[in-house]
Amino acid sequence: MGRYIYTVQDAQGTVTTGATDADDEDGAVQSLQTKGLFILSIQSEDVKSKGVLNIKKLGGGSVSGREMVFFGEQMATLIGGGIPLVRALSLLSEHAENKNLGIVLSAITKEVSAGGAFHKALEKHPKVFDEIWVSLVQAGEVSGQLPAVLRQITAYSESQENVKSKIITAVSYPAVLMTMSVGVLFYFVLYIVPVFADIFRDFNLQLPFITRIIVMISAVLTKYIVYMIVLGIGGFFAARAYIATPPGRLTWNHIQFNMPLVGGLIRSMATERMLTTMSTLIRSGVSILNAVSVLEGSFKKNLIFQNALKKAKNDIASGRSISESFKKTGIFPPMVTEMMWMGEESGKLPDIIVVLSKYYQEQIDQFLRRFSAMIDPILVVGVGGLVGVIVMSIFMPIFQLSQIGAH
Repeated sequence: MGRYIYTVQDAQGTVTTGATDADDEDGAVQSLQTKGLFILSIQSEDVKSKGVLNIKKLGGGSVSGREMVFFGEQMATLIGGGIPLVRALSLLSEHAENKNLGIVLSAITKEVSAGGAFHKALEKHPKVFDEIWVSLVQAGEVSGQLPAVLRQITAYSESQENVKSKIITAVSYPAVLMTMSVGVLFYFVLYIVPVFADIFRDFNLQLPFITRIIVMISAVLTKYIVYMIVLGIGGFFAARAYIATPPGRLTWNHIQFNMPLVGGLIRSMATERMLTTMSTLIRSGVSILNAVSVLEGSFKKNLIFQNALKKAKNDIASGRSISESFKKTGIFPPMVTEMMWMGEESGKLPDIIVVLSKYYQEQIDQFLRRFSAMIDPILVVGVGGLVGVIVMSIFMPIFQLSQIGAH
């Protein structure tokens, strides 16, 4: 005999939570169903305790962006089809392929079924549902348009995932090529060059300048490679620890924005994300001040934009116009602030921001296409040139040996 905790819904739609004793879970289910109750969730008291521990331990767990897109689509479809919110959450928690998401949704289901607000329940799981999710769901609850807002969240999440996928696709091949090339170069320098260096030393050859350089590099690497690896790993973790601090993060953000070739892309990506998020929030009924506040919280890893948004929020709160507040920060491109001014003047700010976000999405697409077309031949020629230099540095002394043998 065991004790089972349940959440049920009666014919009038009233949701209640309680406990019952039964030999097993099937017996508990049958007992409740005979009373005409619709079971939203049921589990043994022991499992419930373990579930709470799991939720605390996982802290929201790891859930991918694509899984959140799928969840948003399912929620919008179920609620839009007339399924009650608690039942929709219960269904998705039971059938979630991601175990972490299932645990989180189970906890949210219990809180909502007990009378808690949906957005408040989401707020307790920040690793899965960020500030954007919470704010948009709150706007949907207040306006009574939760299905429509969920579709907007899904569209927003999908657009962000598409940008990530394009970036990963663009850098995957160059990254693999670079890794293999560096591996080949290290093999040459650490294993091939020392063998030939010993041969040349035995013949007391006067080596060409380029060969002496390659042999010296090989000797240094062979002797100190372990120390270099340890130093590199230590430097990596030290830099990581520094970047975790606010001054370090701000310094790293400045370095990112000023990197040759990719600095402009990083800035455009941050601007696109800001505009897309802002347009989604405003169109969902979130006030401009709250939208900027949410944006400020969503840029925790980009202190340049976060500080700029904080200044803009304070200026907007003091009565300054949106475009003027953003322009005063000096961070956002002139086109963005000018278009915002036009949107304010015409009363079509959300539409203008949508146009801007699409423009930056196209800019990112064009950059990635050019990057892919340009970086591959540069890597091939560059790595091929380095290998050629190493090979020539070895063959030049061999050619001298052949000349000595001929005499």
